[in-house]
Amino acid sequence: MSPILFWLFAFVMLVFGAAVVINRNPIASALSLVVCFMGLSALFISLDAFFIGIIQVLVYAGAVMVLFLFIIMLLDLRVEERRKINLVAFVGGLAVAFALFVQICFVVDQLGAAKQAFPSLRAAKMDDVHNVGLLLFTNYNLPFQIIGVLVLVATIGVVVLSKRELR
Repeated sequence: MSPILFWLFAFVMLVFGAAVVINRNPIASALSLVVCFMGLSALFISLDAFFIGIIQVLVYAGAVMVLFLFIIMLLDLRVEERRKINLVAFVGGLAVAFALFVQICFVVDQLGAAKQAFPSLRAAKMDDVHNVGLLLFTNYNLPFQIIGVLVLVATIGVVVLSKRELR
């Protein structure tokens, strides 16, 4: 993968990850999260983890975010009102973020493996999809079914709670 593409996708993820937190509109925040998931998927695909990249798009950016948007729209959430920014907390947060950035740079600089390129991966004898499917439908079949029922119950609960009574 080209380093330019890596930095581009990493930058997209950081910008839209920050937009998830900064946006006051919940729908704009959820859509920013979708773009962040797409950037993560592009990074997985660039690492030759095609199955994880596609599942990232289908499951998270597709199904989970559609469910989130559906719930946000059903609950009719409003845009959060603007409030005055606490300057001391803002400056303190920036100072802590800068200190963390300096520490991460120091650790990466001291780590010898961070300066070397990764060796190319060996070709797998078995497919990722085969291994994941085998595990999912043998060892983890019951938890997979339980999670499906939980998501269904949560969706029904949101619909019932958001139902308006007729007068």
